[in-house]
Amino acid sequence: MTETLSSRTVRSPMTTPSLGGLGLFTVLLGAALPLIDFFIVNVALPTIGADLHASEPVLELVVSGYGLSYAVLLVLGGRLGDLFGRREFFLGGMAAFGITSLACGLAPNAWLLVVARAAQGAAAAAMLPQVLATIQAATSGQRRARAMGLYGATAGLSMVAGQILGGVLVAADIAGTGWRSVFLVNVPVVALGLVLAARAVPETRSQRPEPVDGPGTVLLAVSLLALLAPLTEGRAAGWPLWTWLSLAAFPFAAWGFYAVERRADRQGRTPLVPPSLLALTSLRRGLVLLVPFSIGFSGFMFVIAVALQRGAGLGPVPAGLALTPMALAFFVVSLCGPRLVGRFGTRVVTAGGLIQAVGVALMAFAAWRSWPHLGALELLPGAAVAGAGQALQLPILLRIILSEVPPARAGVGSGVMITTQQSALALGVATLGSLFLSLVPGSGMRDALVTTLLVQLAGIALTVALSLRLPRTISQH
Repeated sequence: MTETLSSRTVRSPMTTPSLGGLGLFTVLLGAALPLIDFFIVNVALPTIGADLHASEPVLELVVSGYGLSYAVLLVLGGRLGDLFGRREFFLGGMAAFGITSLACGLAPNAWLLVVARAAQGAAAAAMLPQVLATIQAATSGQRRARAMGLYGATAGLSMVAGQILGGVLVAADIAGTGWRSVFLVNVPVVALGLVLAARAVPETRSQRPEPVDGPGTVLLAVSLLALLAPLTEGRAAGWPLWTWLSLAAFPFAAWGFYAVERRADRQGRTPLVPPSLLALTSLRRGLVLLVPFSIGFSGFMFVIAVALQRGAGLGPVPAGLALTPMALAFFVVSLCGPRLVGRFGTRVVTAGGLIQAVGVALMAFAAWRSWPHLGALELLPGAAVAGAGQALQLPILLRIILSEVPPARAGVGSGVMITTQQSALALGVATLGSLFLSLVPGSGMRDALVTTLLVQLAGIALTVALSLRLPRTISQH
């Protein structure tokens, strides 16, 4: 008989926690919130800037402050969940996410909003790694495959839905809150999530708790900050000296992190990112593929929001709703993913990349032909095809990455995966976003958009090539 734990029960060594339907819904809700909030501000930034009299560099910090603290602390959040209990960290992270969302919504000026957003990212880093770790530890076999498929579908849908929801909320101006509603909406959702989590999420933790790797944590944080901070802030700040010094320091910080982790592993201690974990073929190759996919995904979402509002003159609602075909196609096709993988294996990911490439090419052609009259109707064919292709990649890819990770290291594995994804999402906004904005003054909005979409198309070609090296089948244990 399987017993589901709460904070008031004690699990014997023989008891296996089980994640039921309500518990799965609850942790997926916790997974959706941070991803929605990464993208929800894209269409709200013009309104935030006007209301708080914020300059472009400060508005960049509203986005990057969240992304940086989120990415830097994710692996640590996964390790602490393994150590002290994933359910407790999930509850604590969700409560903190609600409080910091309230602080964002009530921020009286731009700098306090930046601080609140950084704190919100830290709360997300405590909550999100526990989702995948709980799924890994409290499910198995086909139930785990289904849960991972739903997690991947939730992740992809949340990124698109966040931008749509942001536009709707800003335009609705609920009770005169304007842009603040994009943050305040989290508060009642978090309250519901806490009630459900207390009832339905089982407690899991590593059977052999591993202490926090202090040097590794610091060096990982330094490495990520050295790379992401200048890339996200450099263009808006005019590329001052500190950005170049930071980029020059990145390879040394990354090498120092690897050296410390390898030494800890050889000495029998447990590093923050165990090299033995990276030795897993499915995890290593999946992470390599996740990077260009996520860069292209987030870069596109940022660029299309700017192009539709500043170039095509659409309001926040039409700009957000223009992506509805992508969201709907992603949702419908992602439901078919597990069945297709069962029949065709991981070649479904390759097919998804090819389909996405067709969709992006159609959107580039629509932008070139229809500009400046570019809206939902013109983007519909390309957006729907691209969404279908993305749905055949992301959910399956996340499942591949964690397929061979032992349950005892579920928190570490999920932390590494989500850190890679989040860092790549931030890189997408920084690289493709900076490319687009730098091209606009000289080439015009239409040519800048088309050029950026063609660069994304090259990135998709890379993901297709890399997908051919994935294991043909997905391990289940």
